[in-house]
Amino acid sequence: MVEIENLYKHYGKFVALDHLDLSIEKGELFGFVGPNGAGKTTTMRIISGLLKADGGQVQIAGVDALKDSQSLKRKIGYMPDFFGVYDNLKAIEYMEFYASIYGIVGKKAKDMCMELMDLVNLSDKAEFYVDSLSRGMKQRLCLARSLVHNPELLILDEPASGLDPRARFEMKGILRNLHDMGKTIVISSHILSELAEMCTTIGIIDKGNMLTKGSVEDIMRRLNTSNPLKIHVIENIESAVRIIKENPKVENLSIDGMDITVSFNGSEEDEAELLGNLVNNGIKVVSYVRETGNLEEVFMMVTAKKEVLS
Repeated sequence: MVEIENLYKHYGKFVALDHLDLSIEKGELFGFVGPNGAGKTTTMRIISGLLKADGGQVQIAGVDALKDSQSLKRKIGYMPDFFGVYDNLKAIEYMEFYASIYGIVGKKAKDMCMELMDLVNLSDKAEFYVDSLSRGMKQRLCLARSLVHNPELLILDEPASGLDPRARFEMKGILRNLHDMGKTIVISSHILSELAEMCTTIGIIDKGNMLTKGSVEDIMRRLNTSNPLKIHVIENIESAVRIIKENPKVENLSIDGMDITVSFNGSEEDEAELLGNLVNNGIKVVSYVRETGNLEEVFMMVTAKKEVLS
């Protein structure tokens, strides 16, 4: 769906995108993660046709996004981090105005706009003036607006920004629904826990470089060599400790009652081999698990190390 190669953008001496490569498959709900100034919004604006790149290539659903902006706009729906609404219009008038831009007018436009407002749980607000809507309602209205031409790709820059917990929950449910309907979605957010819950794929960007990309589980698995291995046995802890210490992948070990915590620099196969060795030597292992981190920990680890994970 989205193929970005060698994308470059600078503002004076500041390099916003440093030969960025990124691939997003059709049907993904892709979470764009990075600190402020990392290049998320710049990337989104370029692939939306709103900002000119200084170099590189961008293909979206077979369209050259850098050369054919007219065709591109038919394929994407864009919701910026800061947006304007026309406060003196009713919500349905606002929607019909944007539908008219795409040549959809009359009863067809009204029916379609009402369907979209129902999709974002705003059908009961159709006759309300926009300035009477809450911030969360306005953001859902802007999301509905971005769907009027049935785009293949949705690009959402901080769609939950400034929302209270209930409004964020509603927005998250709507995005999951759109993903279930087959939409490809690219979303940036500072609320990493919510991205981890709903995104099929995460990309971590910093200083214009893609540091790592994959499902949350895949990224954590690649980093899990730094997470401790916890082993609980019910007897013979001295023998268990001796066997564990003999393994060359073990770096540090601590004991708390019948719990053994190990810094283990090995693969899943190495973990399985260590477990097999314990069991074969008569050690009764009750639990044996690699502790997992969360997306916040992964983000801090990756951006601190500045290393590309593959």
